[in-house]
Amino acid sequence: MADGRAKLPLFELPGIDDRDYWMPGEVNAEGKLEAMQAVVGSEAVKFSGTQDDPIQIALIYPSADTSDFWARNYIAMTKRLEELDVEFKTTEFASRQIEHSLQLTYANQVVQDADLYDFVIFGPSELAIQADNIDKMAQSDGVSTFVWAFHTPLKDLKAQPDAWFDFSSAAGALTMCDYMLGRLGNDVTMAMSRGIPGITDNQRSGDFKACVEEKGNWTTAYEHYGEYQREGGFEGTSLIMQAYPEAKIIHNANTAMAMGSVEAQVAMGKEKEIFSTGWCGTGLELDAIRRGEWDATPMRMGDDVGAATAEAIQVHMEDRADELPFVFLGRITVAHDQMSAEEIDALEQEAFRFSGVGALER
Repeated sequence: MADGRAKLPLFELPGIDDRDYWMPGEVNAEGKLEAMQAVVGSEAVKFSGTQDDPIQIALIYPSADTSDFWARNYIAMTKRLEELDVEFKTTEFASRQIEHSLQLTYANQVVQDADLYDFVIFGPSELAIQADNIDKMAQSDGVSTFVWAFHTPLKDLKAQPDAWFDFSSAAGALTMCDYMLGRLGNDVTMAMSRGIPGITDNQRSGDFKACVEEKGNWTTAYEHYGEYQREGGFEGTSLIMQAYPEAKIIHNANTAMAMGSVEAQVAMGKEKEIFSTGWCGTGLELDAIRRGEWDATPMRMGDDVGAATAEAIQVHMEDRADELPFVFLGRITVAHDQMSAEEIDALEQEAFRFSGVGALER
């Protein structure tokens, strides 16, 4: 039972009573996340046991959607398993992000056929909507259940899955805050292109804003909600440059808005005057940094989730599950314009060391 799930939370953070979920810091035993991140970033240590048959892995996830998050993590997981010398077979149950009922059908099928599988990996279309399905799969005897793309375990689940795997927008916001304060100092005026009101933007934008205002006495001149769209980033940045010229920093909450912001700045010839941030460190953002149009972005080591899942599978096979963090968070670092081309290339290679740099063939 990873991290003593029956005894959660292990720690209490501010606001715990106001949330229907736990934060990673409330459910991870000290040191376990950092230890796992170190393992994921290191060379594979081969499986120490023997196998009579390949392990069977069921994957229920919205891999039919446009995002390559799912495909990349599938590739990363399978390639890491190969490095670990673990024999495996996968069965994929694909859906789109909006196909909630199809995921219900798949979950029921996997629960019914639980004796066929050793592991089930579930990428919920939406966490609250799929809570009952997580519950059902987590209660299936003989099957270890992992959840992808969420890091906020729901408090009211009857049975928690064995582990959660994701990237933390809150952790990325604090990493970015520390970098920006170290580079730009105190008493700075900024503006923001925010996404859609909700937990993701609250962390990417809200936590960043709170951090720089509290630690660096920054001032926020304007906040524009661009709904995570390129057009929203363009419109927001155009408005900011015209109406709030005192804001020399624009913080964007995702890649699409960041690219729209770049277009607006280039169109007005101000890309050198404004310090711009993005989110995720995608190829588009890194290319903009290389072109001198972009300044800094919190960059996810994108293949970490898949690689960590492979490591967790091996740990379970070796009866060492108590070594795992309950919530695994992929590493986030800052890519910026003061890096050399070689440093940016190396960072990109590390992030996509299994799934490959560049667009995936779909």
